Amino acid sequence: MTSSVADDPGRSGIEVRNPADGRFVAQVPDESAEQVAVNAAGLRRAQPHWEASGARERAKWLFRLQDWLLDHHAELADTVQSESGKIRADAELEVFGAIDLIKYWAGKAERFLADERPAPHSPFGRAKRLMLTYRPYPVVGIITPWNFPLLNLCSDAIPALLAGAGVLVKPSEVTPLSALELARGWSDIGAPPVFSVATGRGATGRAVVAVADYVQFTGSTRTGRAIAAACAQTLTPHSLELGGKDPAIVLADADIDRAAAGIAHGALFNSGQVCVSVERVYVEAPVYDAFVTALTAAVEGMRMGQDGRDFDYDIGALATAGQRDLVQRHVTEAVAAGARITVGGNATEVGTFFEPTVLADVEQSMSCIAEETFGPTIPVVRVADEEEAVRLANDSVYGLSATVWTGDRRRGERLARRLEVGAVNVNDALANTFSFALPMGGWKDSGIGARWGGAAGIRKYCRQQAITVPRGPALAREPLWYPLTRRRFRAIAALMRVLDARGLRKLPKPLGGRKSGTVS
Repeated sequence: MTSSVADDPGRSGIEVRNPADGRFVAQVPDESAEQVAVNAAGLRRAQPHWEASGARERAKWLFRLQDWLLDHHAELADTVQSESGKIRADAELEVFGAIDLIKYWAGKAERFLADERPAPHSPFGRAKRLMLTYRPYPVVGIITPWNFPLLNLCSDAIPALLAGAGVLVKPSEVTPLSALELARGWSDIGAPPVFSVATGRGATGRAVVAVADYVQFTGSTRTGRAIAAACAQTLTPHSLELGGKDPAIVLADADIDRAAAGIAHGALFNSGQVCVSVERVYVEAPVYDAFVTALTAAVEGMRMGQDGRDFDYDIGALATAGQRDLVQRHVTEAVAAGARITVGGNATEVGTFFEPTVLADVEQSMSCIAEETFGPTIPVVRVADEEEAVRLANDSVYGLSATVWTGDRRRGERLARRLEVGAVNVNDALANTFSFALPMGGWKDSGIGARWGGAAGIRKYCRQQAITVPRGPALAREPLWYPLTRRRFRAIAALMRVLDARGLRKLPKPLGGRKSGTVS
């Protein structure tokens, strides 16, 4: 652990406990707004030199951080597990996902941030050299949730650092330790002091929003609305990745075994605690029974428990007791309304585990369909045809992502274009999440803006600046400068007519033309 983490549970601060068994792990400070302001001021002092160093030099530091992550990957995965209760595979994937992110962004930052020289829109513009530059926001505030305590942080901090910003992170108070470990790594490699972590509860997060020049938030729609309202008061730009209720559509021509296996993975990865988890499944009637049977078989074989380093389990604990209770409520209400459990359905007595659960004969009106669950449940709805599946899939306040399963890929693509979501995976789940060249953003109540998306994913942390520089010999006066005479203006207007108008309208009007107010 870092020096920022106290090992004595008697000291004031925020206790971090392993949700798998309730064991005390560490304690972190609950930082005040004043402490956050001091932190941000330090970043502002260091940021101009970091920006001036250039994208290539910044990439060198990120590659050094990548080396550090590789050298400490086992210990980092231990930290992730200790605060989240994840299985080993999910914890290690966070570390190697961060390594992959660094390779992508550090390898492309210089090209993505290079000055652009757009062509002028008309011959008039050729008198100027046009340039577009990307200047980073001085301080980027990043507020992360508890489901991926290392990977979510790296997903946003890495491109922001490479853009040249100073980065201030407020991790979830449930899982702050991975962020502190990353900060330790940044310090260990001797990097400039442009990355910092502020631990605390909601007040600390509000303080980060108040001092940041750009805010990236990942979390609930309720909190996202509050952050957007705060940013509106100061006109602070922001990007929000919020809740999801991602649908899967299984058509009658789909490979049922692959669809069942893929949906099980898409719904239960990280114990279902993924913003783009499959949370509702619509299956065409002719293959409904076969699909439910195949899905039940896929889920029945999953192992649930508290993992060590040996990859013994497939499903880990939920991050909080509140999340476990929400999952239980959705299952209980669904059964009371007529759904049936084909596998799972129970919480454990120790820790925050909930069995991976398949709910069949689910109706659109049930809470497990209408509300975000964020847990290891898979509700399955029978539909008459593709049209009903699309209608029900779009019947949600959320619009993060979706999956379509079909034997006809072109049909899958056509159907994807009808879904009201930010991303669609055909015959796969979660694939867009690991495709950094594509944007990951939501529609409707699922957010504003996006992360990743090629050059846009790093330029979002920059302010665009337009620069014009004269070409050729310097003129004493530009044509439209004062004093502006009738003769000179008519000459310019005639030239613009020739260059910009269409057809016969390029020609000057004859003397004594139409009266004012007539339509040509």
